[in-house]
Amino acid sequence: MLVAEDIRVVLGKAAVLHGITAEAHAGEVTVIVGPNGSGKTTLLRALTGDVGFRGRVRLNGRDCSELQAWELAALRGVLPQASALAFPFTVAEVVRLGLTAAVHADRGDLVARALAAVDMLGFAARLYQELSGGQQARVQLARVLVQVWEPVVDGVPRWLFLDEPVASLDIAHQLDVIGLMRGFAERGGGVVSVLHDLNLTAMVADRVWLMDQGRLTGQGSVTQVLTDEALERAYGCRLRVGCLPPAGGWFALPQAVGGQGT
Repeated sequence: MLVAEDIRVVLGKAAVLHGITAEAHAGEVTVIVGPNGSGKTTLLRALTGDVGFRGRVRLNGRDCSELQAWELAALRGVLPQASALAFPFTVAEVVRLGLTAAVHADRGDLVARALAAVDMLGFAARLYQELSGGQQARVQLARVLVQVWEPVVDGVPRWLFLDEPVASLDIAHQLDVIGLMRGFAERGGGVVSVLHDLNLTAMVADRVWLMDQGRLTGQGSVTQVLTDEALERAYGCRLRVGCLPPAGGWFALPQAVGGQGT
């Protein structure tokens, strides 16, 4: 289990997070949603120790502040919103960076398997800087996947922390990533991800954390949290859950097998 207790973050003189207390479970996908500036990324960065905070984060029953960097690296992989590389690494070399912190660091076969999982196998020898933004995002996801390739090791669940993993992807690859998240959780791992798309959230999430102005205004299942009233309060506009557009209105809703929250 991941447990966040009274998480508070102040950046400069501005209070960004106001006493967040929440939990996520191994074997589930937890999605953090909310409008721009609500604190989603800051909360994820606090959970992974990438920003200073007050409060406590426990992962698998252990206080993260008491774990060494190598212990944390063996327990969870972290995908930030953006990753910049200053040197001309190949795609395979970037993914192999994830193996340096992995339990299975000697398994070179995982590089190809992870690239295949994100539909980038044919790009292994290409320079990372030559790729499009969406392709680079998929390579970074492959790097994180090899770090925690097995969702459970010796009975201990491992975790994926993903910040907007589908933001720069087309619909097909968005669904691929949603499937990877779902599969990791179904095999016993834990997933905590920031997503903007509420439809994709409804497909994949077992548990939703709704953020608004640095506060957690709801946590629970999709149907418990993503209600008309809660979404209108958070986003400041009229939203209707599960309603078709007016007659003649066109829409496209991606579909994924085994989606949650229906």
